[in-house]
Amino acid sequence: MKTSARNFLTGTITAIKTGAVNDEVVLKVGNAEIVAIVTSESTKVLGLAAGGTAYALIKASSVILMTDTAPDKISARNVFNGTVKSVKTGAVNAEVVVSAAGLDVTAIITNESASRLDLAPGKPASAVIKASNVILAVD
Repeated sequence: MKTSARNFLTGTITAIKTGAVNDEVVLKVGNAEIVAIVTSESTKVLGLAAGGTAYALIKASSVILMTDTAPDKISARNVFNGTVKSVKTGAVNAEVVVSAAGLDVTAIITNESASRLDLAPGKPASAVIKASNVILAVD
């Protein structure tokens, strides 16, 4: 499968919490868990079930980066605490890779934000992803 999403992660479904409209799907990827919110219809159409394999796709522009903030004070379900692996600046935006829990999560943020957060390789940072920004796919 080819995709433009910078974050393409393969994992095993460990839990599905079924709701009236949406389902919460938990995917184990390496040492991390990623929570996705998908419609109940998508769960059925994709054949999602505990123990199955799925892919989590997350656009880099959907990843929020934080420093010096307690992850338990955020409403987003996916918070990966780690360190900055790399920062590549462009004319307007920067591509920042955060290594956390055995994952590399890529974010695209403005150069101004990268500077304000003082992001540099080796510095601590957290990658934050709302569960509703995680797209699930299967073969």
